[in-house]
Amino acid sequence: MPNGGGLRHKVNPIWTSLSAAGTACALASFLVIFAKMAGEKAAARGTFTVDINKGTRRLAAAAGERLMRALRNEGIFMPSACGGRGACGYCKCRVTSGGGALAPAEERLLTEAEKARGVRLSCQVPLRGDMTILIPEGLFAVKTFRGVVERIGDLTYDIKELHIRLIQPRAIEFIPGQYVQLEAPPPRPGPPVRRAYSMSSPPADNGRIELMIRLVPGGMCTTWVFNVLRQGDEVTFSGPYGEFHMSNSSAEMIWIGGGSGMAPFWSLVRHMKASNIARACTYFFGAVRKRDLFLVDELRQLEKELPWFTFIPALSGRAEGEEWSGERGLITEVLDRHVAGGAGKEAYLCGSPGMIDAAIKVLSRKGVTGDRIFYDKFT
Repeated sequence: MPNGGGLRHKVNPIWTSLSAAGTACALASFLVIFAKMAGEKAAARGTFTVDINKGTRRLAAAAGERLMRALRNEGIFMPSACGGRGACGYCKCRVTSGGGALAPAEERLLTEAEKARGVRLSCQVPLRGDMTILIPEGLFAVKTFRGVVERIGDLTYDIKELHIRLIQPRAIEFIPGQYVQLEAPPPRPGPPVRRAYSMSSPPADNGRIELMIRLVPGGMCTTWVFNVLRQGDEVTFSGPYGEFHMSNSSAEMIWIGGGSGMAPFWSLVRHMKASNIARACTYFFGAVRKRDLFLVDELRQLEKELPWFTFIPALSGRAEGEEWSGERGLITEVLDRHVAGGAGKEAYLCGSPGMIDAAIKVLSRKGVTGDRIFYDKFT
C-alpha cells in the first residue's frame, strides 16, 4: 500500500549522532588525502637536497629523480654492471636519512645486514625529500673519458678486443681488476646505454685501455660494438670502478675465469711481470670448446718465463674431430682436482654468476675463507 502522510517514524538520536560523526570522519579523511596529493604535487614541482659524506658535497635534484641519475648529473658516477636496471646490485650507498621504502629489487639484492645499515641501490631510490647519504670516497675520482678506437678485432667468434686511445683526459689511473662503463647510443631517444667491462690492459700503459667484450644476444651495447663500432670511431666511457684487485699480502693466489672474464687476469699478469711481483699463482680458465679459447699461446709463454705462474685451461664440451690433450670438465671440477687444500690461499674469480657461485662452493670446501675470495659478479 502506498505510504500516506499520516505515518511518521521516530528518529533515534544515536543515529543522528553517528551520522554526524561519520560525516566528520569522512571529511577528515578527505582532507588528509587531499593534503597528501597536494604535497606530492608540490614535491613533484620542486627540488630536494642530497648531502653526501657529511657535507663533502651537496647537490639539488628534481623530486622523483633517481638518486643514481642525480649523482651522475653532478659528475659523481656510481658503479653499475646492468645500466641502472636494478639487476647487478653494484650501485650501493648508505642512506642515513630519507630514501623511503625499499624497492622490490633492493629487497632481493640486499642482505638483511645491509638493510639494517641503510644500504640502498642508488638506481632504485627516487628523491621524495631531502636525503643524506654515504658513498666510497674513491667514487669522487671517477671521470668521464673520450677516446678513439685504435683497433677492434676478434679474439673468438663471440669475443672482440677493443683498443681505445684516450683523447680527453689523456691518461687514466687504475688498478688491475677495475672496470669502466662504456656508453653506447640508445636504440631510441633517451640516455646512453652503459655497460661494465673490465680493463684488460696493464695500468702502466695509461694512455689507452683494452676491453674484451663478449656478444650477448639482444644486448644493446654488445650489438653496437659487434655490428656498428669501427676503427676510428670516438667513444665515451667512465671509470675506473670496482674493488676487485690483488691484495697486498703474499698469499698464494688461485685465479678462476671464463670467456671475457679473462680481462682482469690478462691485465694483472702483465702488470705483475712488469713490476717484478713474484707471487705464486695458478690460473684456471674454462671454455666449452677449443674455439672458445684465446691467448693460450701468450699465457703458455708467460708460464715459461714466470716460475711463479701456472696456467691451466680446460674444456667442458666435446666436438667431433676436435683434438685436445689438456684438462676436461667444468672449470670447478678441474679446480677440485688440482687444489688439495686452500687454507691460507686467496681466490680471484671473474665470470658468469653461475660459475662464480659454483667456484665459491668448491673453494669453501677446500678451506678458502670467505674473506679471501674476491670477485665482481657481472650480469
